[in-house]
Amino acid sequence: MAYIEPAPIKDKENPLESMMERFNIAAEKLGLSDEVYNVLKNPAKQVIVSLPITMDNGKIQVFEGIRVIHSNILGPAKGGIRFAPDVHIDEVRALAAWMTWKCAVVDIPYGGGKGGVRCNPREMSKGEIERLVRAYTMAMIDVFGPDKDIPAPDMGTGPREMAWLMDEYSKAKGMTVSSVVTGKPLVLGGSLGRTEATGRGVMVSALAAMQKLKINPFQATCAVQGFGNVGSWAARLLEERGLKIVAISDHTGAFYNEKGVNIVEAIEYRDANGGNLEGFTGGEKMLDPADLLTLDVDVLVPAAVEDVITIHNVNDIKAKLIVEGANGPTSAKADAIINEKGIMAVPDILANAGGVTVSYFEWVQNRLGYKWTADRVNRRSDRIMKDAFDTVYQTSLKYEVPMRIAAYIVAIDKVAKTYTFRGGF
Repeated sequence: MAYIEPAPIKDKENPLESMMERFNIAAEKLGLSDEVYNVLKNPAKQVIVSLPITMDNGKIQVFEGIRVIHSNILGPAKGGIRFAPDVHIDEVRALAAWMTWKCAVVDIPYGGGKGGVRCNPREMSKGEIERLVRAYTMAMIDVFGPDKDIPAPDMGTGPREMAWLMDEYSKAKGMTVSSVVTGKPLVLGGSLGRTEATGRGVMVSALAAMQKLKINPFQATCAVQGFGNVGSWAARLLEERGLKIVAISDHTGAFYNEKGVNIVEAIEYRDANGGNLEGFTGGEKMLDPADLLTLDVDVLVPAAVEDVITIHNVNDIKAKLIVEGANGPTSAKADAIINEKGIMAVPDILANAGGVTVSYFEWVQNRLGYKWTADRVNRRSDRIMKDAFDTVYQTSLKYEVPMRIAAYIVAIDKVAKTYTFRGGF
């Protein structure tokens, strides 16, 4: 299954406001100056373009394309391109900022960027999507670049679209530039280990947190919401390390098995069933899929969409540990109650950073012109994720704050210090 960068969808709460609530708390703890605060809270660049595309029926349709570079203080911007009918500037700005913090948390020399085109790829032909990707690439030809802004797949895009982007950019530059984009097919310079990277990072984060909480993986239960790329890989890798996955879900429903769902069988069923779990017999179908979130389990992995843990259900959460595979699955308003209940939440900007870590490895390999083995990719990404967890955990103890705010403190402090050393603007 192709890798898709976890990303929130438009929902009840504004994703930009949720991100800024956490940012403001961390900034206050750090005592940021007004200058640095204003630089870090505002995107460095926002580009909106109109993309006239000839459709298969011969008519011209104009699409809106967006690219936001939140920061290039640590290095070139990095972030996915989303094709969806509900793409809007606030969401792209929030995602770009999340990428800045995510890269900083795992100590990768990237800033944050994100892009999107308002379209419905499900209703478009392959040819129409290709023309749209190529038009978007040409419109952003001065924005993109291996040393400026490196896009990647996101919702509605994948390796196929990244191959077209690389080709269009390369033709404009008169040479093959594989390092302009990550998430490419393997034959075009994609990295081994990329597909499972985000789910693997969730697994590493979960095991590190369980060690702190003294939860034995071989006696622990887990529920995973979302069974796409991130959720299924996280479930599979956690099961391999001893956890009993008692519940899984996707948009077609949630399935519970007290004795443990066989994750390999579930993945095989999904892949043979049009990519969804509808009709899966390896667990009992739950009447309300949302009840998965409130099961009495040790570990809860929300790996679907944003704002699924809210003030409406947070009091019913029974898990001792939440590890966020999706971006923004916990609303800002639910944070305080999670903290009061003593639940450890490994935040999205840490837990799902395995994807961008291996994207970074893909870029490095492209620049070197040398391919790493899957074992080397996994070892290095595991080490980066474990080191990042330990740094955030120690920061949470130092500042006496939850892991989420600690992750923002680590990220903002790194970007702020780099800005200061560079002399500001």
